[in-house]
Amino acid sequence: MSKTAVLLLFSFPAFAAVTGTVINRTTGTPQPGATVALNVLGQNGIELIDQAKSDAQGKFTINQDVTGPPHLIRTAYDGVTYNHMLPPGSPTTGLTIDVFNSSKEPGAAKVSKHMLLFEPSGGQMVVNETYLFTNDGKAAWNDPDNGTLHFYLPAGAGGKVTANATAPGGMPIGAALTKTSKPDVMGVDFPIKPGETRFDLTYTIPYTEGAPYEGRIVTKDENTYLIAPNGVSLAGEGLNDLGQEPRTQAHIFGFTGTSYSIKLSGSPAASAADNTGSADQDNGPQIEQIMPRVYTKTVPILAIALGILAVGFILLYRSQPGSPPQKAEPGSQSRK
Repeated sequence: MSKTAVLLLFSFPAFAAVTGTVINRTTGTPQPGATVALNVLGQNGIELIDQAKSDAQGKFTINQDVTGPPHLIRTAYDGVTYNHMLPPGSPTTGLTIDVFNSSKEPGAAKVSKHMLLFEPSGGQMVVNETYLFTNDGKAAWNDPDNGTLHFYLPAGAGGKVTANATAPGGMPIGAALTKTSKPDVMGVDFPIKPGETRFDLTYTIPYTEGAPYEGRIVTKDENTYLIAPNGVSLAGEGLNDLGQEPRTQAHIFGFTGTSYSIKLSGSPAASAADNTGSADQDNGPQIEQIMPRVYTKTVPILAIALGILAVGFILLYRSQPGSPPQKAEPGSQSRK
């Protein structure tokens, strides 16, 4: 080979295709016929570069370079899309992409925790709801016509609600809403894959301080919690007072019924979690990161509360400064 040819050969950039195998974790076998799409994450969002179908052995090859910004593989199978991130410098060959069969039935999917945060102020009230689904089965629950999560939306919201969903290991994204046969119940069109899926809803309703507010729980929740931020008093029948969250001072109540009537007074005060420069930020578990930063003031409260409930709810303050918190399991709140 001439010197010129050698120089030309090494002047071209290294090129590596994206290769891998799609595995159906429901059946435990390679999955043919899945659509594997390579996308780049740029300033304009997610942009499709190229795509391929998995062959009879579940293998796929996309002859594209993935140098530069982060890339995303989106694999579509049985009506559900699965995301696989490719950060810069990560391997691009011999990948394993997991998919599952899907069903319109919930199967093993269930609401393990449901939290409602009420923020009354200035003649209106913002309601933030967080649902945590766990799916220990081997199939994804997907029902585009009716939605998977169903939730009560009061008439005062005027049909306006923001819904964000986070798939297992994913990032929060906007989720489409669906109508149900009941005028005050909405659905969210988002698949519940095996693992943990999270929904965050927010809506605003008119509210007069001290007036009764009635709501309903339309899902079969294992644990339901009603939360009042620091500065707001919440009262009602059938509530189990679990105390205040130590850092934000939010007051948390367990609830086991399917409908509630509560009265609220006061307005939310600035929480300690809002002061990012506070020394308290170094104490206790750093759990704020598990919450998508969709909201401003509400995120730290729900983040801390959900993180604590996930490992055992803290009922009391630390008995002494610097001593470890006392934990208690909230399993007694299970709805039969």
